[in-house]
This record gives sequence, C-alpha cells and structure tokens, in this order.
Amino acid sequence: MPVSSGTVAPSLAEQAYRTLTDQLVTLQIAPGSPLNDEQLARELGVGRTPVREALKRLEAERLVVAYPRRGTFATEVHLTDLGHVSEVRRQLEPLAAAAAARRATAADRELLAGLADLVAERSGRPSTTPLELMRLDLRLHRAVYAATGNPYLESTLVSYDNLATRIWCLFLDRLPGLAGHVGEHSGLLRAIIDGDAERAAACATDHVTGFEAAIRAVL
Repeated sequence: MPVSSGTVAPSLAEQAYRTLTDQLVTLQIAPGSPLNDEQLARELGVGRTPVREALKRLEAERLVVAYPRRGTFATEVHLTDLGHVSEVRRQLEPLAAAAAARRATAADRELLAGLADLVAERSGRPSTTPLELMRLDLRLHRAVYAATGNPYLESTLVSYDNLATRIWCLFLDRLPGLAGHVGEHSGLLRAIIDGDAERAAACATDHVTGFEAAIRAVL
C-alpha cells in the first residue's frame, strides 16, 4: 500500500479552475474571448465535465459570463470597475492585514517571511518579467488573506484581488512602476510578521490607494 504524503491532490475540476483563473486574471485569455469547453478540455488535458465545473465557479467570481444560446466568454474589463473594486478593497484590505497581524500562526509568519525575502529579490531584479511580478503579487495577497483565519473574508478578498489584478494587467505596458508596486508589500508583510495590526492596516490602505492612483494616472 502506498504511503500517503499527507496532502490531497487537487481534483481535475480544481486543476482546471486554477489554470483558467491564472489565465483569466493575467489576461492570457483576453477579456471578451469566447470559452469553448471542448477546446479548453483538450488544452488542459481533462474532460469536459471538470472544465464545466470550473467555468461555473469562475462565473460566480465574475471572471466569465455565460449567455443563453451564445456561450461563455471572459468577462470584459471596464474602467468603471476600478472605482467599485477599490471602494471595497479600501475597507477590506486593511481589515485583513490587521486580522492577519493578530491571528497569523507561526507557520503563517514563516511563510510570509519567505515571501518578503522573495519580494525583495524579485522586485529588485531587472530580469523579472511583469507576468512573474503579477503572479508573485497574487501569491502574497493570498498568503495574507489565508493568515486572517477567516475563510469568508479570505474568499471575498481573493475574488476582488482577481478583479483588481485584471485591471492592472490591462495597463501593464503603460505602468512603469510595477516592480515598486510589488516591492511595497515588504512593509506590509513585515508588519504582519511583527504582529503590528495598526501598521499592517496602514500599509494595506496605502497600497490600495496607490494602486487606484497609478491606474487613474494613465487613463
């Protein structure tokens, strides 16, 4: 009998969901693009049922939209989304940062410390691509949300962070300060690791405000 590693491999539907989420959030699947479940199944090497399950989750998260008799499409990115998404994130990101500072476990803080080192390394390295930076940005945000110990807050913020990242990716070629934007997280992560809820919340507020200002500056 094989020895269990203690981890459970993700289901095919979960694998399809993770891959499609990455492609949709980073705009490798362009906004408005049609999504054919048969074609996606071939590309992902899974059956159509897991793809359909993944697409249902993505529709609930506003990353795809399904129209009767027309099909499923990647959600468009509208500039009006910026204000709506930022309004929510200005309230919830500081809440999550403060909660993480208070509740993070020793394992959480160890993970965040590793990410802080990675942020310093990657954001200061000219060879780091914009896509690598965006994926690192997503990874560290998810680590902070998980450290809150609140699954409802975590899932809500993951959804809004996905939407915010799509807006950011839409303007990647016009935003020269991406490395600095990602590098800003070092202060946030260190505040959480130190258990300083007030400083963590302030860093999160500054980060969300700076994100919105950077986008509006190029509109």
